Amino acid sequence: MEKLRKLSLMLIVFALVSTSIRVTKVQASTESMKTFLDSKIPGIYVQVNATAETQPNQNITFILSLKKLTSVYVEYFNLSIFGFLNGTQKIIMANITGNNFTLGGAPEIYNCTFKVPEQVWDVAYGEITLTYNATYTAEFGSLELQYRDITIGFTMTHVENVYLKAIEEQLKNLKSTFELLNQTFWESFQMNLTAENLALLNKTYWELQQNYTELQQKYSALEGSANELDNTRRVVAILVVTTVFFVATTLYLVLRKPKGYW
Repeated sequence: MEKLRKLSLMLIVFALVSTSIRVTKVQASTESMKTFLDSKIPGIYVQVNATAETQPNQNITFILSLKKLTSVYVEYFNLSIFGFLNGTQKIIMANITGNNFTLGGAPEIYNCTFKVPEQVWDVAYGEITLTYNATYTAEFGSLELQYRDITIGFTMTHVENVYLKAIEEQLKNLKSTFELLNQTFWESFQMNLTAENLALLNKTYWELQQNYTELQQKYSALEGSANELDNTRRVVAILVVTTVFFVATTLYLVLRKPKGYW
């Protein structure tokens, strides 16, 4: 019974550990930048630098540079950055737009910082859409071409799955706890900690409990019989004493009776 109590306490601790899964978040560095897009499209050189790695609830900073390779007039520009909720569902995290501007001698720079939503992980995904006119100059004259809805997609910042990392750490701790429980179980019962062995011990426990209850009932019955026997002994003792007193009194009276004369 004592061994079962010790084992029950350890199993309770094991259950508490298994249901207490907490996510510990480590601050990610947002200073480490990486170039995720470095490309040329007709008339424009496009570059995107952004935070290399981050975590949910932390920031991503990105810098978009549009530099002309020829005379360019932008009618419409859009940059959208997406994340993946639970690593699967695509959601938008940031968006910037612009329209009706000319790319001059200096690059057009867009700088933005935004917060990654909770439960978002895996890589972020960027998408640039441009509608613009590009004018090319040649010996025979100039040629203007229009480009509509030119789209560039690219992967960017890696968002760490801190939830999976925390679960893996918890599983590691649970494994150590289980090994300790299994060792204690073996030392106590010379068997491994398995569902079958626990069921067997539980069955044995209830059988012992039932036997203990039956013994208690028998003991109570015997105790009642012992009390009745004790009462009987007392009554017999009283009767014996009374009988002895009666006999003694009778003998005394007989011996003390005066003799008759003839």
